[in-house]
Amino acid sequence: MNAIDLLQERGFIKQIVFKDELYEKLNKESIVFYVGFDPTADSLHVGHFVQLMAMKHMQNCGHKPIVLIGGGTTMVGDPSGRTDMRSMMTKETIEQNGEVFKKQMSRFFSFEGKNAAIMVNNADWLLKLNYVDFLRDVGTLFSVNKMLTAECFKQRLEKGLSFLEFNYMLMQSYDFLVLHNIYKCVLQIGGDDQWSNILQGADLIRRKTGDVAYALTTSLLVTTEGKKMGKTSKGALWLSAEKTSPYEFYQYFRNVLDEDVANCLRLLTFVELKEIENLTKFKDERINAAKEKLAFEVTKLIHGEDTAKECEKMAKAAFSDNAAEMPNIKLEKSCVKILDVLVTVDAAPSKSEARRLIDGGGVYINDTKITDVNFEVSNDLIKKGFILHKGKKMHIRISY
Repeated sequence: MNAIDLLQERGFIKQIVFKDELYEKLNKESIVFYVGFDPTADSLHVGHFVQLMAMKHMQNCGHKPIVLIGGGTTMVGDPSGRTDMRSMMTKETIEQNGEVFKKQMSRFFSFEGKNAAIMVNNADWLLKLNYVDFLRDVGTLFSVNKMLTAECFKQRLEKGLSFLEFNYMLMQSYDFLVLHNIYKCVLQIGGDDQWSNILQGADLIRRKTGDVAYALTTSLLVTTEGKKMGKTSKGALWLSAEKTSPYEFYQYFRNVLDEDVANCLRLLTFVELKEIENLTKFKDERINAAKEKLAFEVTKLIHGEDTAKECEKMAKAAFSDNAAEMPNIKLEKSCVKILDVLVTVDAAPSKSEARRLIDGGGVYINDTKITDVNFEVSNDLIKKGFILHKGKKMHIRISY
């Protein structure tokens, strides 16, 4: 199957340059493509998930992925989608984060065989550049007027765009040129907020080599209302089990809105489209089967099948009376306010909803009904632990 057809029907593709020409090229030959990841944190998060899935689909269609770790570009900071400048990171921290990214990505790609994925770090060439030579060789091919019209810069101009960040587009474009020269890479894939940067890279290849290069952006993971997904009460939804527990991860996708289930299944799982259609055609409680499928498949991809089964078992026990299989969640000792407890264990999506649960008489600690929204867990309960009840079916063991 042509990779463009596959990505299109699953909802990945947002924009493509030279689409018809790229389509024909993919029909005739295996190509090399790349996606860049700046290691700005010590884990990938669910926002990266769409890119990883797009890369795996491309590899499954016979094309060779390059995973580019942005050890060099992270030292500058991508202004795309930012209202302020990123915090400066040390070289050591960036290197450590890059190693974590490599480990997490190894679950997605095959690094052996005919179209085996390869992993490179742009620090290998960017940190060795002579700045004056770089400006003379690459900077002369960029128009400042054109750069200022790019979305990644426009939204920053009002609050102030540093000259450091202004260099980011040149560096990312240069990455594409280097990968083209070394590996014959002809396509860069990225999130839709990277469109301007990717186009400039393809244009730089044309200007420097005369070759044609292609740009493809994927849809961002958003709700039907256009809001970014992957945010919890505690922040981003991380792929690291240390930063976001597998159970929290599972529960996030188990509780997505009904109207978002189909899109998440298409983008974040390998479930066949016909099965997705059958699972998501219902507008009543039967849609819960689709949510369970989504949560299981996504958790399996990130944390493995055994962990996904355990999360599934815990989730079902949380809505049953089976005390033996009741999930046991360990909280920080600072998490004592009942509203914080309810949100942290995903018994309520927000503090306002937690208040409504308490006001409605649906929250118990052991056998005691909680009626005060300002209730705090006592030292005695912290030492012994307790069972949190939400309604008649959700029961969670809490320990500290």
